[in-house]
Amino acid sequence: MSKQLRITLVKSLIGVTEKHRRVITGLGLRRTNHTVERPDTPEIRGMVNKVPYLLRWEELS
Repeated sequence: MSKQLRITLVKSLIGVTEKHRRVITGLGLRRTNHTVERPDTPEIRGMVNKVPYLLRWEELS
């Protein structure tokens, strides 16, 4: 089984730039405290690293 990332949106998108909103939407997050699991790929890691101040994430095995 490949590694997964559990990603949670912990801050509101009010006042966030449009590019960062699109990153959050691309990750599949919709609202505050919404959690998704995504595969641990370089693309997903790049998206998470783009908006670390909005997210909490952890690795799953």
